[in-house]
Amino acid sequence: MNMNMNMNMNSADSGFLKLCREAFKATSDSIADLKGTEAASSFVRMGADGTPTSKIDLVAEDAIIEVLKDDGRSMRIISEELGELVLGDSPEFSIVLDPLDGTYNSSVDIPFYSLSLAVSSYDLSELRFGYVSNFALPEEYYANSGKGAYLNGKKIRTSHNSELKKLCVSVYGYRHNVERIRKIYSSVRRVRLLGSVALELCYVASGRLDAFVDVRGALRVTDVAAGQLILAEAGGFITDGYGNPLRLPDNVTARVEMVASNGLVHEKLLELLSGG
Repeated sequence: MNMNMNMNMNSADSGFLKLCREAFKATSDSIADLKGTEAASSFVRMGADGTPTSKIDLVAEDAIIEVLKDDGRSMRIISEELGELVLGDSPEFSIVLDPLDGTYNSSVDIPFYSLSLAVSSYDLSELRFGYVSNFALPEEYYANSGKGAYLNGKKIRTSHNSELKKLCVSVYGYRHNVERIRKIYSSVRRVRLLGSVALELCYVASGRLDAFVDVRGALRVTDVAAGQLILAEAGGFITDGYGNPLRLPDNVTARVEMVASNGLVHEKLLELLSGG
């Protein structure tokens, strides 16, 4: 990224929180009559990411796209349902968007589903701003690169727990790679699977969870981009399932694994995954 682009991105950062809040409000309003209804989960089409798009997913995405169009800036949008959309002629940044993370929860009114939006350099090599907000509860997480992470305006940090036997971890791997995660289940105190990856990463960032592990090979960039930055800014540590730096794919069809933690237990979790 050249110096002029950096200056433009930095000056724009202060406006991204306002934009995210506008997107959240528009989306929340758009799904208000759908959440918890049978119609919410009705199949509409196959999304660009290769998974089914439900009615509530499409309604949420349409609402956010309108807000982003009204913003007027040139941008590249990567979203779960539509794939890629370029607004304007010379976008200097990308928006990585999951309009509704936790579709099942929203359709049955389990109060844990969120908007996840990240702002990055055009090629996704540099995350600049992350925003995750729960549609059902007043939980608004955000982070500017290099400026810390916040929950409802208060700075947050990861937990200080370093003992496996005391950990509370979100572990995805049931049905797939069960053998690989078996030792985690038997080594930690508590396992929670809550149904919105973006929010679960933020729960690690705020110390509510000690770690998040997903070795299904099913995560998309739209699931993790915003939460990854928020967690990193809160002092957390993120790798793939083998301890390598996590590189975000530049499309919605690629899949990744993730181990995200408070940093103090990371090596111990990787060792358990490797069979140690």
